[in-house]
Amino acid sequence: MLRRTNIEQKLQQSRNKTIQESDILDQVREILAQDDLKEDAIIARMKSPQKPTPRNSFDIDLLDSDKIYHVDQIRDICVDYRLRFLDTRYFKNEIPQEALNKIKQLEKDHQTTLRGFKIVAPSKMFKLENADDPLLFAPIGNGYFYLIHKWGNDLNAFRKAWAWPFKSFENLIICTILVSLVAAYAVPNGIFSKDTSGVQFVLIFFFTFKSIAAMVLYYSFAAGKNFNTAIWNSKYFNA
Repeated sequence: MLRRTNIEQKLQQSRNKTIQESDILDQVREILAQDDLKEDAIIARMKSPQKPTPRNSFDIDLLDSDKIYHVDQIRDICVDYRLRFLDTRYFKNEIPQEALNKIKQLEKDHQTTLRGFKIVAPSKMFKLENADDPLLFAPIGNGYFYLIHKWGNDLNAFRKAWAWPFKSFENLIICTILVSLVAAYAVPNGIFSKDTSGVQFVLIFFFTFKSIAAMVLYYSFAAGKNFNTAIWNSKYFNA
């Protein structure tokens, strides 16, 4: 009775005709060593200062148009969600292996060495100098950036609403007024007299507004906070 063919054994026999097992291991070690050197070089470029932002030599025909963004579009998102757009040398978390793999593939496809990497992420993910969703970019030129990789969890659905008061001074004033109105309405009716008149409500509103505004200003100055439009591309903690 004929024995069934083990295709793996046949494959091994074919390989062994041309190369020894020890030679295979040596070649694999060399390939892995070269790959590690490439990753080390990429990480070294990410951690080194990049001034000014360099222009990478991409082959435009090979780029995915859906991943090309202008700095103005990046700025709008950073301002809306209170994020930072900074050089990767300030990023304190590890760059995931998948991102490194994509960089190596891009460099291979475009026959270039990428530089000037930037990341969009919340402030807490950067090592900021004292003055839930990273996006890794490489500059193309003329204010355009190419999105290489996104990792981590998506931002909280309420983050944009949370960040709205910090977009500008006008937003902060409007938010303070709205909170003060709610607080004024929450004051029990007739606490100062039997019936709360319009004049009394206005006085209560001004009292609550002054109190809330004082707390907001104290917190802002004490914590060194600034508006989203001022910090989106600042490397300083108290910018």
